[in-house]
Amino acid sequence: MAHCIVPAAEEILDKEFAVLDHGFVRLVDYLGSDERIVQSARVSYGSGTKTYRQDKGLISYLLRNDHTSPFEQVNFTFHVKMPIFVARQWIRHRTGRVNEISGRYSVMTDQCYLPDREHINFQSEDNKQGRAEGAVDEVLADQVLSLLSEDQKRSYETYQKLLDLGIARELARVDLPLSMYTEWYWQMDLHNLFHFLQLRLDAHAQYEIRAYAQTILEMVRLVCPMATEAFEEHKRGSKTFSSSELDALKCMLKGEGNPLTGRSLELFEQKLS
Repeated sequence: MAHCIVPAAEEILDKEFAVLDHGFVRLVDYLGSDERIVQSARVSYGSGTKTYRQDKGLISYLLRNDHTSPFEQVNFTFHVKMPIFVARQWIRHRTGRVNEISGRYSVMTDQCYLPDREHINFQSEDNKQGRAEGAVDEVLADQVLSLLSEDQKRSYETYQKLLDLGIARELARVDLPLSMYTEWYWQMDLHNLFHFLQLRLDAHAQYEIRAYAQTILEMVRLVCPMATEAFEEHKRGSKTFSSSELDALKCMLKGEGNPLTGRSLELFEQKLS
């Protein structure tokens, strides 16, 4: 099969899509499409591309049943600009290939992330790593933004002073804040990219990385619309149940009630809500 060209994807190549206050995502390149997935899946018996409906059904079947290798035939390369604290969450997905701007070679810019007021929240009381729902009041939000902005400015001024003194860039950067923006080229195959999106689009993920994930999802949709639809149906919008939870579902369907109790019942009901 020849190189896959997707007109909708070609239209957005090298275009910056803004994320947060100074960030962006840019689709640098792509290799493959929905066609490559179905061709790869059918290569064993060489039957070629079928109708749109048949191809869509095959992609849905593959994703639903975790036949992952055909999706690994499709690759994406993105240029991403994001706050460093977002990058540190992002890099946990070790199946990606990354080349990041280096503060040893380059002088870092003074661009830092400041959250919108609607995303300044108290610490959640029942989630150790998340925000509470609802923004703080405007007075407190102004105070938070002022504190963040002043520290960012002071840190960058110190950085500049160290550079002016001739201190090595690799040492001068050590006091820069996590809110400072970094950039990298990031490449990942579609199977692992869907895993990244499933985790980072979840409501429990930090808002800032969710914003990037949502932008990437829409880019992937342009390249692989059938695969993206299957992902949203069978992965993003699905729930996984334990064996005891499946037994409980069977009992409920038979009208025999729910045998689960305590914490097991609580977790089960959360999945159903």
